[in-house]
Amino acid sequence: MSVSHQLLGLGPAEMLDFDKRTCSRQGSVGDIEIMDGFLKGFNLNYDDTIRQLDIYYGIVKRTILRYQSPVNGLFPVLSSDNKVGSVRDSIYCAAAIWSLYQAYRRIDDDRGKSHELGQSAVKCMRGILECWIRQADRVEQFKQNQSHQFALHCKFHLETGDTVFGDDEYFHLQIDVVSLYIIYLVQMITSGLQIIFVQDEVNFVQNLVYYVERAYRTPDYGMWERGSKYNDGTAEIHASSIGMAKAALEAINGCNLFGDVGTSWSVIFVDIDAHNRNRSIFETLLPRESSSKQTDFLARFQQNIDISLLSTISYPAFATHDEQSYSKTKQKILRKLKGDYGFKRYLRDGYKTMVEDTERRFYTKGETKNFENIECQWPIFYLYMIIDGVFKGIPDQVEEYCQLAKLRLIRDNLGDPIVPRYFYVPKESIEEEKQEPGSQARLMSGKGSDSEVFLWGQAMYIIAQLLTSGLVHLNEIDLARRYLPTYNRPRRALRYSAFQGTASDLVVQVVLIAESHRLQAMLATYGIQAQTPVEVEPVQIWPPSQLVKVHEYLGVNKKLGLKGRPPRPVGALGTSKVYRVCGQTVLSYPLMFEVSDFYLSHDMTLLIDDIKTELHFVGKNWRLSGRPTMVLLIREDHMRDRKFKELLDLFAELKKGHCDGLKVRIGRLQNLISSSCIEHLDFMNHINVDLNVAPFRQVVHEYSGYQSLTDVPKAIVFNDPFLQVKEYKEQPTSEILEAFRNLEGFYAKCQLLGFLLKREGADFLVEEDLTVQEALHRMNDQAGVLRLWGAVRYASSLLCQLVDSISPYITTILVNGKQLTFGVVGKEEVVIDKPMSPAEIRDVIYSKVQPYDIVQATLQQELALYCGKLIVTHPDVFDGILKIRIGWVLQAIQLYMDITKENVNENFQLSWCSPSEVRRLLQIVLDIGEHPDKLSVFQRRQIEGCLCRVPTNFYGKVWHVLRKTPGGIIIAGKTLPQEPTLSHMTLSELNFALQVEIMLHNIEHPEYIQIVIELLCVVSTILQRNPELAFNGSLDVDQLVESAYQMFQKDFKAEGAKHGDNELYPFFNAPAATTTGYLARAVVNNILQGDMRFGVELNEFSRAELCVIQ
Repeated sequence: MSVSHQLLGLGPAEMLDFDKRTCSRQGSVGDIEIMDGFLKGFNLNYDDTIRQLDIYYGIVKRTILRYQSPVNGLFPVLSSDNKVGSVRDSIYCAAAIWSLYQAYRRIDDDRGKSHELGQSAVKCMRGILECWIRQADRVEQFKQNQSHQFALHCKFHLETGDTVFGDDEYFHLQIDVVSLYIIYLVQMITSGLQIIFVQDEVNFVQNLVYYVERAYRTPDYGMWERGSKYNDGTAEIHASSIGMAKAALEAINGCNLFGDVGTSWSVIFVDIDAHNRNRSIFETLLPRESSSKQTDFLARFQQNIDISLLSTISYPAFATHDEQSYSKTKQKILRKLKGDYGFKRYLRDGYKTMVEDTERRFYTKGETKNFENIECQWPIFYLYMIIDGVFKGIPDQVEEYCQLAKLRLIRDNLGDPIVPRYFYVPKESIEEEKQEPGSQARLMSGKGSDSEVFLWGQAMYIIAQLLTSGLVHLNEIDLARRYLPTYNRPRRALRYSAFQGTASDLVVQVVLIAESHRLQAMLATYGIQAQTPVEVEPVQIWPPSQLVKVHEYLGVNKKLGLKGRPPRPVGALGTSKVYRVCGQTVLSYPLMFEVSDFYLSHDMTLLIDDIKTELHFVGKNWRLSGRPTMVLLIREDHMRDRKFKELLDLFAELKKGHCDGLKVRIGRLQNLISSSCIEHLDFMNHINVDLNVAPFRQVVHEYSGYQSLTDVPKAIVFNDPFLQVKEYKEQPTSEILEAFRNLEGFYAKCQLLGFLLKREGADFLVEEDLTVQEALHRMNDQAGVLRLWGAVRYASSLLCQLVDSISPYITTILVNGKQLTFGVVGKEEVVIDKPMSPAEIRDVIYSKVQPYDIVQATLQQELALYCGKLIVTHPDVFDGILKIRIGWVLQAIQLYMDITKENVNENFQLSWCSPSEVRRLLQIVLDIGEHPDKLSVFQRRQIEGCLCRVPTNFYGKVWHVLRKTPGGIIIAGKTLPQEPTLSHMTLSELNFALQVEIMLHNIEHPEYIQIVIELLCVVSTILQRNPELAFNGSLDVDQLVESAYQMFQKDFKAEGAKHGDNELYPFFNAPAATTTGYLARAVVNNILQGDMRFGVELNEFSRAELCVIQ
C-alpha cells in the first residue's frame, strides 16, 4: 500500500481506482475513468451519457449545491462555514453548476435538472451582483481613487448579504475577482441564461468595467488576499489581476447583457486604450507575478512565480495567446511550484504551515525565510492542469495530472470524491524537509476533507471531469472562445466593435485635415492633398475632449449614484475609430494635436517624432475589426514653424504608402470610412441631454494666397536674454512691480512673477485687471509660441502644470522592473515604486523638486515621460540601472553637455534646450557606451556613476562578499550589516539590491561610485576563486580604494594632478584594466595584513544561489 493511501486512511480494498466503471449505488460517483472520452474518442451511447450525467448531478447536489445560500445564492469557502460567503469561491461554484447545465442541454428529457442547474447558477451570479449593487457608492469612489478603502467587498454574509469584514480587517481590493465575475457573466449570458434584468443593472455592470479598466496601475492584494509575499499589508501590481482584467475587457466589449433579446442600451462598451495598457503591461510582467514574487531584479533570473498565473494564462481567462509568454510562464510554474501533493501557491508561502503564527495577521521582517521548502501544496491546481491540457490538446499532460489527482482525492462516507484543500508538512518533519525538500510525507488538511468540503476544489473537479469524460465540449464552457486567439474567433456581425486580432498586413488609414483653406492650398502646391473640416461634412471632426464628454454619459445612473465614465483622456486607439453619435458621423484627432497647457506641443521636431510613434503604436496594437483611421491635424501655427518643411517631408513619405516599414494609406475621408472601424454609441439615443459639443472649426481668412513656404510669415526669432534677477527677491513689492514693467526678457519677468506669487499670492494684481496667475498664463503662452524654452519651463513650473499621460509611462517603467525617483541632487528624493495618479505625481514634484529648483520641476517630468517611452522601444539602454533617479539623470546630461561643448555658450543650461533636444541628449547619455570617442575614462565613469549602472549579476556578487564579511560592508561611512541582512533577505531579492543601491548613492562623487562597483566585483572574484578566504571583521571600501590609489600614485608619480577638487582624478581616469589591477593588489595586501581568515564554511548557501553567482 502506498504512502499516499496510508496518509489518506484508505485500506488496500478502498484505494480509488478511476479505471473502472463500477458504481456501487445510483447517484454515486463510483469509480469513473477520467481518461475516457475526449482523449480516446468518446463514444458513449445515449443511456450511458444520461447515467454519467446523473452521477455528476448527484455529486454536485451533495458536495456543492447543498451549501448554497437559499437567500442570496452565495457559497462559503468551506462547507462548515454557515456565515461568510466568498465571491471568488461562489463564482467557481456557479461555473461548475453551469458547466453541468451545459452538458444536460444535450439531453432531450433531463427531468428538470437542466433548468434547476441553470437557475442555481443564475441565483449565485445575481446574488453577487445584488451584494455589490448595495456598494455602488464604493464603485463611484473607486473610479476616482483606486484605494482599498473604496474596493468592492469579496466576503458577504450568507443570509443577509451584509458585509462581514471591515476595510481594516480584510483586504477586499482584489481586481481579479471582479474581472472573473465579468468573464463568467459573459459566458453564461452567451449560453442563453438571463442574469441581468433591468437597466439599473446594465449601468452597474458598465461601471464594473470602469472599476477594472485601471488594473494596470492599481496595486491590489491578489488572489491570495495578502498582497506582497512578505504579508506585511503592502499591495502590489499583480500580473494575474491585470491579466484577468484584460481578459474581462475583451470578453465583455460589445456584449449585450440582455442576450439575444437585448436592446441598444444594454450593450457594454470598453475603452480600447485601457484594454491595450492592461495587455501590454501584462505581457511585460510575464512570467513575473509581482515585484516581491520575482527574484532577479534585472529580469535575468526570475526564480519566483505564483500559481495564480495559471488561471490567468489558461482557463478561465486565457489572457495571453503569445505562445512564448504562455510556455515560459507555465514552465516556471512547473519547475518552481509543482510538488508530489499539489502545487505551492508561491515560494516562501507561510499560509497554513505549522510554523505560521496564526495569532498575528502580518509577518515580521524576514519571517518568510522560515517557510522555505515547507510551503503547503494544493491539489486543486492538478485539476487546473488537466483542464489546461484539454484546452491545449495535450493528452500526455491530461493523463499525467489525472494520475496525480487520483492519488490525492479522497471519498466521503457516501462515496463522493472530495478534493483536499492542501497538504502540509507535520511539525516533527519540518527540519528534515528543509534540509532535503520532498523527502517527508505530508498530511492532508482537515479543511477540505469529507467533513469540511473545499468548494472551489469541488467546482474544479466537476469541470475537469466533464471535460475529460467528453460530457461537455470545451466550446460549451467557453462560448466566448477565449481559448482561441482573437483572429481565430468567430466574427461577430454586430453594430459594435469587437476584438478580432491583428491583421498581418494591417493598413493604417490617414486623413489629413487642414485648419484653413489657404493652408490646404499651400499644401497642394507640394503635392499633399488635405481636406478642410467643411469638405469632410457631414462627418464632423471632434477634439478628443468632446469625445470624453460624450462617454461621460455611459453608465450614468442617478438612483445608484453612478456618474458614468470618469473624464479620462481618449487614447490613440480610441481616436482611430469612426463614431456614430445621435445620427452624426464623428472622427476625432489624437490627443497630441490638442492645444495643451504644457509646452511640449510647441516643439515641431517632437511632434513629428510623436506622429511616427503614434502611427506605429496604432499599427502594432490594433485589435479591432476594421482598419484604424487616424486624423493628422495641420494647424496654421505649424505652418509658421521653421521646421515645418520636415513635417511636409513626413507627409510625402506617408503619401508613398509607408512610414518606416508600416503600411499607411492617405486618402479622402469619404473614401476611407467604408473600411474603417465604426463604433455606434447608441446609448446616446436614450439620453435626454443637450450635448453641446464643439466640433473642430475651419479658420476662415480673407486672404488665401500662400503659394509656398517662402510666402508664409515665420515665427519671430526672439533671443531672450537669460537674466538672473535674484537680487529682487528680497526687494519691496513695489520695486518688483517696477522691474516687471520695465525689464526686457521673458525669463526675467517669469522670475519676478515667481517672487510675487510666493509673496503676494496668485490673485495679486501686477497691472490693472491682470493678476499674477493671469500674467503667468500669458507669459507661458507667448514664450511657448516663441520657443523660449527656459522661460516657458519656468512659467509652467510656477503654474504647477503636469505633462499629459505621465502616469501611464511611469507605470510602464515600474512594470519593466525599475523604480523611479524625483528630487534634486543633494536633497530629499521620493521613490516611486508603485503606480500613482496624476494628482499624486504632481504633489510629489511640486513639493520635493520645485522648492529647490523651479525649472527642474518641469524638466524632471519631461525626462520621466521620455524614459517611459524609451524603455518600451529600447529597454537595453536601461540594463544595469535598478533605480532611475531623474535628478541624477539630469546631472549626467548636463555633464555631457559641459564635456562635449555642444553649445558655444559655455554657461548654456539644459533648461534652454528644446524638448526634442533634451530627449536626444537623454538617449545619448543612457547609451554612453556607444559614444566612447568623445569622453575620457574619467568622464565616462562620471556619467555612468550618475546613472548608478552596474554590471550583470553585480548584486549577487555583493551578496557573496557580504556572506564572507561578518562585520558588514562599509561604504562612505555607512554600514551594510551581514545580519540581519542575510537572514531576512535572499540573494536574488529586489529589496537586497535596493539596499545596496542606496548604499552606493551615499557616495558624493559619481565617478567614485563606479570605482566602488569595480572594487566589489574584484573582491567577489577573489573570494569565489579562493573559497577558503573570509574577512575577520568589516570590509571598509574607502580604505581599499585609498590603498589602491596610494600604490597607483607611487608607481605613476601622479602627485598634484587634480581635476577640480578631486585628488583621485589620475586614478579615476585610468583604464579599467589598470584600476582593477590596483584594487586587486589592495585586497591582497589586506589579506597579507591579517584582515582575512581561512577555512570559512559555505553553510546555508544553496546550490541554486551558487549557480546564479557563477
